[in-house]
Amino acid sequence: MTVRDIMTSDVITVTPDMTLWEVESHLRNYGFRHVPVEENGKLVGIISDRDVLRSMSPFVNTPSEEQRDVRTLERQAREFMREAPVCIGADEPIQEATRLLLEEGISSLPVLAETGELVGIVTSRDVMRHLAQKTA
Repeated sequence: MTVRDIMTSDVITVTPDMTLWEVESHLRNYGFRHVPVEENGKLVGIISDRDVLRSMSPFVNTPSEEQRDVRTLERQAREFMREAPVCIGADEPIQEATRLLLEEGISSLPVLAETGELVGIVTSRDVMRHLAQKTA
């Protein structure tokens, strides 16, 4: 089996100029933990829910919130995205995706077509789901 068989192909992306608030809203509204960042049709980064949490003031929406805390929500994605993410091709075997996820210590891989176009995303959850179905 290949990455294409287990990846999510309906990928929601954000742009580098979107705010932390907008990125967090996308992740929450779509129920994703990772979102690729595209600029002019090219993949330039990736953001995880953990990146968002690290970038957001812990005092937002609490009684201790101050204006400086709210301003953290205005940070642009380019300020907290991970640039040049590790990627994989859609026709690579699932074992290669698993190896990359483990060796790189990451939990998602943007999936690129031979042309470099973003065609999907595969996560450690996708790999585990595949293994669970295979052994059931």
